[in-house]
Amino acid sequence: MGNSQANIIATTPFADQRPGTSGLRKKVEVFKQRHYLENFIQSIFDSLEGYQGATLVVGGDGRYYNREAIQKILKIAAANGVGRVVIGQSGILSTPAASALIRALMAFGGIVLSASHNPGGPHGDFGVKYNVANGGPAPEKVTDAIYARTREITSFRIVEAQDVNIDRLGETRVGDMRVDVVDSVANYKALMQTLFDFDRIRDAFRSGFTFTFDAMSAVTGPYARVLFEEDLGARPGSVINATPLPDFGGHHPDPNLVHARHLYDLAMSDAAPDLCAASDGDGDRNLIIGRGRFVTPSDSLAILAANATIAPGYRKGIAGIARSMPTSAAADRVAERLGVPLYETPTGWKYFGNLLDAGLVTICGEESAGAGSDHVREKDGLWAVLFWLDILAARKESVDAIVRQHWTTYGRNYYSRHDYEEVASDGAHALIDALRQRLPTLKGQYFGGLEVATADDFAYHDPVDGSDSKHQGLRAIFTDGSRIVYRLSGTGTAGATLRVYIERYEPDPARQHLETEAALADLVSLSRELAAIERFTQRAAPSVIT
Repeated sequence: MGNSQANIIATTPFADQRPGTSGLRKKVEVFKQRHYLENFIQSIFDSLEGYQGATLVVGGDGRYYNREAIQKILKIAAANGVGRVVIGQSGILSTPAASALIRALMAFGGIVLSASHNPGGPHGDFGVKYNVANGGPAPEKVTDAIYARTREITSFRIVEAQDVNIDRLGETRVGDMRVDVVDSVANYKALMQTLFDFDRIRDAFRSGFTFTFDAMSAVTGPYARVLFEEDLGARPGSVINATPLPDFGGHHPDPNLVHARHLYDLAMSDAAPDLCAASDGDGDRNLIIGRGRFVTPSDSLAILAANATIAPGYRKGIAGIARSMPTSAAADRVAERLGVPLYETPTGWKYFGNLLDAGLVTICGEESAGAGSDHVREKDGLWAVLFWLDILAARKESVDAIVRQHWTTYGRNYYSRHDYEEVASDGAHALIDALRQRLPTLKGQYFGGLEVATADDFAYHDPVDGSDSKHQGLRAIFTDGSRIVYRLSGTGTAGATLRVYIERYEPDPARQHLETEAALADLVSLSRELAAIERFTQRAAPSVIT
């Protein structure tokens, strides 16, 4: 059922429109090709049923090309019979806020415009992702159908209409379709107020608690200003780089110790606030650093789970915890003590969606700085920061004291990720193939004082939909709880990235305050020896250690 004013425009397929787990991501120049975006958006509609007359949420992280893309999407949506589109003001919606809005409106789905933590600008990256009615990324069967359609599309539908003023709140129309431009922050803020004790956090700020949040000139700036400064009472200026910029101010909006080094340096200085935090391009990742204490994402997940009942939204306890396989086992020990299940999934947020929908888990997270809960179906950077603020306000202890006490109670999982970037693809695959063949022989072997308890090629059976995912990473697990994990990421013409995750469990409080790389030195050496990394990759050392 199309709009009567729709024009049907002939087009030809593009061969490179296969969406990944986070949608279609390409350089801006690729998206600006004639009909490139139109083809992909039409292919989304062609792959769905039942959206006619329904509500669709649209918004993005404000990066370059966001505004132009929204106008095209509105006109194609109208031509395809969508009943109503709800847009964040100025086209701004963080990824978790888009998920929350889809759920609150009981919308049919949403189109989220983002390339996450990748750089923006005219020569940067752009992305389009379709989210389904639960607020989460489209499952593979949907993205596969979209891709199949992009390979055969011959036309798209679009209405002729004036551009919508997306900076002005209110209702307008595109063809027969209603368009509502809404406050980007309001629904998300209301949701956060149901989860956390805002009065308690306000009291902490009144009592002199100090805080710096870096929005990285990305999407969370408007949210952070409203939540932290206007509502919770953090001093003005606590939120830095708060205006979303199309090129993120020329910076790389990835909240890690490389691209947010200034925050780490501040947190380790005499001028350190009580908490430093940051989020990424689209608002789904987080960085947590207390005065003198960086909190790894793996530890942060475990500490949030262990302290969950402090927050009003989780007062009744949590149903379970999920973590990606490469994430440290710190959360496993919390789950064990709480008597709740721990689900270990492949990397990719989509694997958490089924567990959350089925009520099997409440809190989930990944080592790559993403954490979230059943309040949305995306990871959520500001949620994690608010959770930490609520715990700090309730416990009236420093980040460092909370981390140290957690280690004393549960043991410490020393953890590091070594990335060998853009290595020759053939060599990287040969390394994995050789190690995979060797896995069955490793059990029971000793390497120095380390005995291999098990070695496998990680596979996941989804307990909800029964699907199986194989070849998700090679693992050597030792009898003392240590692990080495190998995964390939980003294979392609530019080569491959070999990621090696190294973890050692230390139950003795007297040995929980070593420097991480020193604590892991024997395992680091073993990780290189076991996989013959230098022989296969011609690299003596990793490109990046995090």
